[in-house]
Amino acid sequence: MTDDRMALAQLLEKGSDSDLLREMIGYVAQRLMQLDVDGLVGAAHGERGEGRENWRNGYRERDWHTRSGTVPLRIPKLRRGSYFPAFLEPRRSAEKALAAVVQEAYVQGISTRSVDDLVKALGMTGISKSQVSRLCEEIDARVNAFLERPLEGDWPYLWIDATYVKTREAGRIVSVAVIVAVGVNTDGQREVLGLKVGHSEAEPFWTEFLRSLNRRGLRGVKLVISDSHEGIKAAVAKVFKATWQRCRVHFMRNALAHAGKTQRRMVSAAIGTVFVQDSADAARTQWRSVADQLRGKFPKLGVLMDEAENDVLAFMTFPRAHWTQIYSTNPLERLNAEIKRRTNVVGIFPNDASIVRLVGAMMLEQNDEWSLNRRYMQLEGLQTVSDTVPTRLSAVAR
Repeated sequence: MTDDRMALAQLLEKGSDSDLLREMIGYVAQRLMQLDVDGLVGAAHGERGEGRENWRNGYRERDWHTRSGTVPLRIPKLRRGSYFPAFLEPRRSAEKALAAVVQEAYVQGISTRSVDDLVKALGMTGISKSQVSRLCEEIDARVNAFLERPLEGDWPYLWIDATYVKTREAGRIVSVAVIVAVGVNTDGQREVLGLKVGHSEAEPFWTEFLRSLNRRGLRGVKLVISDSHEGIKAAVAKVFKATWQRCRVHFMRNALAHAGKTQRRMVSAAIGTVFVQDSADAARTQWRSVADQLRGKFPKLGVLMDEAENDVLAFMTFPRAHWTQIYSTNPLERLNAEIKRRTNVVGIFPNDASIVRLVGAMMLEQNDEWSLNRRYMQLEGLQTVSDTVPTRLSAVAR
């Protein structure tokens, strides 16, 4: 506490300094973070103790924009898990976006029970169209800047997936696809790379989406992971010189649909023996053996396995350290679940722009959170799937 008192005393001696308030805010913020982390690791800075399960691991620089000016902060990092101070409100943008979407629906006279209930709960019955317009413009500027930012470096792995939401079009309620692309760069960090709303998942839509990523600088893509969709597969072949990985989880669902309920456990176990093999060659041999065993009783399943072999096992030609992360679209499942949770609050969107506003704000926040977490993918093997040598490589995983 002696050091804290000395630091506070030094600030107070600057009584006439115009930066005093900003420096005081910074001091208090750093002290709050220090106390937070003390509780998380179970010991004060420099203190040793038995039975600890976590430790400090340096700091991450971040600017905090306040009414008193920009306050530079040093956010503590942990060896296990991540830490983000509550006073920075990591979910603020998405909450604003949600409010904006609800308000827009309200002022346009789109009355659904969910919208009406939210308007009352948030006390927005007196909101005007001009107020909604200003709020939307503020959020759209940030979201668009994020979604149109230049993409730098190589991105060897790209996951793409779609989820569906409801919107109004010409007085009708229709379902539209919300496409999200996530990539991992040669530093092992993942980011949300793009977002698009479309009324069809046909090949032209996917092709234009992937080309828009290329125009922003996406390069070095070696593997694209997605569900089995002919439009995606054709677009990937047209836009990238990359391998396509059929999501293993989705494939298993398709395979089990060809077996009766009482036989699905056996079929799942049989196909599962393929994925415990140590090499791509061994996996292919086992795949064909399992397909031959099953085709007598399940002829359609046998045909499916014959057709899907190369696409489902594509991941095994990449570095083994990455297999568990690149064999499926699971890295996007949690993201899609969160999109569903937030969009279900609205129910029916007033237009496509409002979908981009809300989902884009969520993706922006998710990207910020990922930037504070540990490296998503091991560096081992990333250089072998990169067209260029990384410009920076950290000595330790964050």
